[in-house]
Amino acid sequence: MLRMNQIDQIKELQRQGLGSQEIAGRLNLNRKTVAKYMKVEDFNGGLQGKRALASKLDPWKPKIDEWLAEDRKMRFKQRHTAKRVHQRLVAEYPEAYRCSYPLVQRYLKEKKRERGAEPGYLELVWPAGVAQADFGEADVVEGSVKRQIKYLCLSFPHSNAGFFQTFGGETAECVCRGLGDIFHHIGGVPRQIVFDNAGGVGRRVRDKVSLAELFLRFKCHYGFSVSFCNPDAGHEKGHVENKVGYVRRNFFVPIPEIGDLESWNRELLGKAEEDFDRPHYKKALTIRELWAEDRRHLSPLPERPFVIERQEKVRTNGYGKFCLDGRHWYSSAPEHAEETLTVGLRAHTVVVYRSDGSALVVHPRSFGESRTETADHTTSLETLLRRPRAWPNSPFRAGLSASLRESLDALDRPDLRRVLSALSDSIATFGSEVALESLEEAVRRQTVDAFSLQALSNRIAYDGLIAAPERGPDLETYDRSFLDPS
Repeated sequence: MLRMNQIDQIKELQRQGLGSQEIAGRLNLNRKTVAKYMKVEDFNGGLQGKRALASKLDPWKPKIDEWLAEDRKMRFKQRHTAKRVHQRLVAEYPEAYRCSYPLVQRYLKEKKRERGAEPGYLELVWPAGVAQADFGEADVVEGSVKRQIKYLCLSFPHSNAGFFQTFGGETAECVCRGLGDIFHHIGGVPRQIVFDNAGGVGRRVRDKVSLAELFLRFKCHYGFSVSFCNPDAGHEKGHVENKVGYVRRNFFVPIPEIGDLESWNRELLGKAEEDFDRPHYKKALTIRELWAEDRRHLSPLPERPFVIERQEKVRTNGYGKFCLDGRHWYSSAPEHAEETLTVGLRAHTVVVYRSDGSALVVHPRSFGESRTETADHTTSLETLLRRPRAWPNSPFRAGLSASLRESLDALDRPDLRRVLSALSDSIATFGSEVALESLEEAVRRQTVDAFSLQALSNRIAYDGLIAAPERGPDLETYDRSFLDPS
């Protein structure tokens, strides 16, 4: 079985018009194997995913770069050497820093080469159908809470058209989700996308870029080529950098107030196109007129969309919780304590899977450096049904409103068990939002029992509480037949 990078080489040569025999000769592979992969169009992965490797020094590079930037204000002989950088990291982060001196030395040599004399810039010509991608940062107010988000810009230098999507981070899942949504909105795929660096799609070690497994499969699935700018050569994709600033000034000022990122992203695709009626900054045409030419050069979409999800195996603790990225905790269910579970990492959510592949719970995904804990206490109902004595101190009870707690606390143990059982069935059938709304309505009507909860859940899910029930069949004929005394 070929590695993913070999498959990528085959698809790249195929896009250049080479046949299976010539590709096999170039890559020293069997012709039948090459022909088999040339026919593959669907690169959706299985349940298992792979994580791109990272350098042990990566977490410390921003701090090293900060020190090197401060050095430019100092006398030459008072600047950091590789040895001094290593010593400072050991002294200031004794518990966390575990890198070797040669690793630091190689990184500073690389930075020294990058700080060489800067060449003059050439004005680059970009053909239609080629795009550039980069991330920007901005603040939004989401659910009355101010937070920092990342936004992925995909710009087309030929027409000056651009699209953008917002996320909590810059992971491969975010890049693929953003690009995929833009591809399907514009109805095609750019022939080539230029990135500034490998952030989000892989990692760069000197001049070599290793792409993440998920992004490689996404790239092969949609059939586009990727290239990266040279280090410290952002001018090579200056168009998208200008577009990042333009988007921030025109779409994030003043700070927007939104419901959630996913629904807002759907609006942003349309808002981006509303901006196409202005004239191009250099050409004597509007962006919309030039964009029509860009679209004619796009490659067609694949028949099937790509499932953007990376799977990981996680180990839960005694409470059924697991940790991702070393700082973000999520709940599964108490009955899954001390187990190994499969979770799916998506751009906006984390899905916890049961052993049969069905979703146990879906959490909003957390990003950032601070520790977070996300829990769905409705998953603890099954445990509460087996251990009703735990009700007074259960997280599910603590998460309810005061009126709901008071009403459920007033029930005796058998009635409480029946109500929680009905609530659990309602959650499994209609979801937690409908189930909890039915419980609120039952409390308002002072009919907190299992039968009322089932009836209310069905009404909310199908007709709504306010809507009148549908008119049934006309029974007037039966009335005349059975009730007429004659």
